[in-house]
Amino acid sequence: MRIPTRARHGACLLVAFTLLAGCKVTAEDIEYWKGTVKGPGKIVAVLTSDRYPLELRTQSALALIEMERNDVSGVGELQRGLQTLQSVDPETTQQIVDGMVPGLQEMMRGGEAAPDDVGPPLSQQRAKDAAYILIAHASPQAKQQLMSAVVGWYAVDFAERHLSGDYSAEQVVRSLGAPAAGLLVDALNSHQPQRAMVKIAELIGQIGDDATKQRAGERLVEIQREMESDEFITWMMSKISESLAEQGREAPEDRVRGIALLNRENFINDGALPALKHLASVQAVRERLLVIAQRPPPEGLSGPLTEAWNTRRQKALQALEGNATEGQLTQLLDLALGQDNPIGVRDYAFDRIGDIRSREAIPRLWPLVEVSDNDDLAKRLRWRAGELVLAIGGAEIVPELLTRLPSDAEVEYEPDEVEGYATQMSQMTPQPRDIMVRQLRSPKWFVRCVALRFLERRGTEEDIPAMQRLVNDRAETVGDRWELRELPTVGKVAEATVASLRERLAGPSASAGMDASDMDASAMGGEAPAGE
Repeated sequence: MRIPTRARHGACLLVAFTLLAGCKVTAEDIEYWKGTVKGPGKIVAVLTSDRYPLELRTQSALALIEMERNDVSGVGELQRGLQTLQSVDPETTQQIVDGMVPGLQEMMRGGEAAPDDVGPPLSQQRAKDAAYILIAHASPQAKQQLMSAVVGWYAVDFAERHLSGDYSAEQVVRSLGAPAAGLLVDALNSHQPQRAMVKIAELIGQIGDDATKQRAGERLVEIQREMESDEFITWMMSKISESLAEQGREAPEDRVRGIALLNRENFINDGALPALKHLASVQAVRERLLVIAQRPPPEGLSGPLTEAWNTRRQKALQALEGNATEGQLTQLLDLALGQDNPIGVRDYAFDRIGDIRSREAIPRLWPLVEVSDNDDLAKRLRWRAGELVLAIGGAEIVPELLTRLPSDAEVEYEPDEVEGYATQMSQMTPQPRDIMVRQLRSPKWFVRCVALRFLERRGTEEDIPAMQRLVNDRAETVGDRWELRELPTVGKVAEATVASLRERLAGPSASAGMDASDMDASAMGGEAPAGE
């Protein structure tokens, strides 16, 4: 018959109590038992017995953590012993735990790693795990001391330590909440690996209180500035030189400096900026991100450095997602409309303008909407501006947009632009359905196509006859990609959209009032990636 674990543990304690009965136990005994087969059980017996003085019981608890053994988990034995004691004598349990604090703090600071160890010494990891476990049994003052010790232990070298022991830094911080997140701010520094910085910022952004987020955001702004300094480049050059020396290699100083400059961009683009994104609700962060986005590359940079610098600008705008303010609208419009800015920067500036949703942006967007140039970039920017006008202005802006779009015979409209306008209109509340039904009779071929694509998504059975009348429309579709889709005329577009509408009305989504594009938008979060 298999004896339950709890019963076995109780039996072991009973044997240990029997062995200890009538014997005077000393500190030397505790130390000796750490290395014997039955020693752990005897140590737990001392810990849980009221026959022994509090000081000896506290020493027993620490001894369980100190044990260097592969056959038994001292931290596990400690946890089970304290749970047993807690059930019968919570006051003494708290006294023992409070008495362990200085010893645990010393253990987390000390210990030497073995030559083949990866990460901090195992003795420190056990002490950290024990300190975390004991927080639940500690008095308020000791609880704060233990929490500071545990989080502080991770903060010493977050990248190296965050997964050490039985409990990761993320587990610990999430379970302890905002106070623990506050202690992580001190772990942020400009020399730490990018992933570590981003993870700390993520935890603070998700768990920290407003004061902690403010402090962390301001600290990250300082760090990003540090990364732009000559001192940071000097530090990075020294690291590169050390690495080359270890490999028995050398490089001229200008070569080392070039490598350092590229690595600095990696630290900013893959570390500081993604970290700042988690704290972009902080005003200092929002302001810094916009400053970074506005700064063009200095003259004289190499091609790779220029590209990396513009990636920095783009990532700054990405990091501002959802937190741009109306006070930043003018600067964002300047970025989006500035012809000297790379298209990636312009795209994400458009996205941030869309986040703000201010009608004040519309007047400055009309000139782009009215562009008749058939250059690919010009067409793409017209499409972006047109969709943004629709997103901001809603149904009431639809007639004006359709009027302002250039209608010269040679102006090209690609299928994606036409469908982009139709999709944006289909997501409006209220729907511009009556307006778009009337547009089936528009003299402009591309407006008729927008109307067809809109009704494909939002039309009903009663719209099919009006759409069907356009099947014989021989007006050519003017653009580079219509032929690839076998849609050379408005009539072919009408055939395709009528067939798609009928299929939608016959499908299960019709009863739910949702078409395929709705479901896609819902699954994707509602907004297409920049530039698509």
